[in-house]
Amino acid sequence: MDFTFTEEQQAAVEAAKAVFSGVAPDGVPSPALSAGAVAEDFDRALWGKLAEADLLSLVLDPGYGGAGLGPIALCLVLREASRVLARVPLLETSAVAMTVQRYGDAELSGEILPAVGRGELVLTVGANGRTGHDPAELAVTARREDDGWVLDGVQTGVPWAQTADRVAVPAHTGAGHPVIALVPRSAQGADQPGITLAEQFSTNGERFAEVRMESVRLADRDVIDADGAWESLRDLLTTGTCALALGLGEGVLTMTSAYTSKREQFGFPVATFQSVAVQAADRYIDLRAMEVTLWQAAWRISTGASGALPAAGDIAVAKIWASEGVRRVVQTAQHLHGGFGADTDYPLHRYHAWAKQLELSLGPAAAHEEALGDLLAAHPLG
Repeated sequence: MDFTFTEEQQAAVEAAKAVFSGVAPDGVPSPALSAGAVAEDFDRALWGKLAEADLLSLVLDPGYGGAGLGPIALCLVLREASRVLARVPLLETSAVAMTVQRYGDAELSGEILPAVGRGELVLTVGANGRTGHDPAELAVTARREDDGWVLDGVQTGVPWAQTADRVAVPAHTGAGHPVIALVPRSAQGADQPGITLAEQFSTNGERFAEVRMESVRLADRDVIDADGAWESLRDLLTTGTCALALGLGEGVLTMTSAYTSKREQFGFPVATFQSVAVQAADRYIDLRAMEVTLWQAAWRISTGASGALPAAGDIAVAKIWASEGVRRVVQTAQHLHGGFGADTDYPLHRYHAWAKQLELSLGPAAAHEEALGDLLAAHPLG
């Protein structure tokens, strides 16, 4: 078996490294120093650089101006983004764009996807439902009316909903069928009728929103009702979150290795002490487990390959490792840094807040353990 990445995927990594090399983690706004959101918007300057490097069109088909790469390439770029705490909605925009491309109306795809690749259109998604614990598609109802759709309900914790151009909202029909509504934030220069945004803040200090919809009317082309569309989008988001957790963890372990190699006690670098080396080794093992389960999940959703369990099983395993692993990595890093890790002039506390956000995003480890148990019960392994 060949586990190497393709030349195109490796080129995407090099392009991402070049763009993200200009991001200084100790310059990223700190949630510890902000009473509310760390900023009104995401990093628009960085977003423009991603567009110039063709990284926003990476997953789009050539017909829409893209490179035609898939989830593995996206996860490689996300991994680089989280190493430096890049404040951009790359996962949300790319995952929604891939879903529109695969399942959406041709007219909708033609309108949205080229603009996404040029960095002119930002997409986000409400994947947390009403409470963050229940299935997101059950929080909003969608019913057909005349030649369109009407939506009612609430999605909480929607990233950068105030500044995104469209919000992908999962909903369910009267028959319980999940759909995805591509809701414009504004219509003809005014706020979209029927939508109310309530300010919320994420654990890492980013601007989120509760999106409340009351009789929001959409054209038929703005609603994707194809079978499997929402499940595909949810899988992309979960796998991408695992990639973000991996990159963050690797950045933290690198930072910890550099610190413990320089910090001396009793005349020796603390990295030479057995207890420090053992803890660092354990966290390295966590990261390698996070990596292998991530690529297994990304490969399954990229290829559609069959397995003993549906791809959802591999995704659940990856998210369990991502949630537990990234938590252990930042906790050990704080311990090995001592009080220095809590210094707001040093970036580690930022990584800690981001890690907690990623740990719980799209469900903590316990939720995915439960989902994995259900899959094992439904598909007994011979």
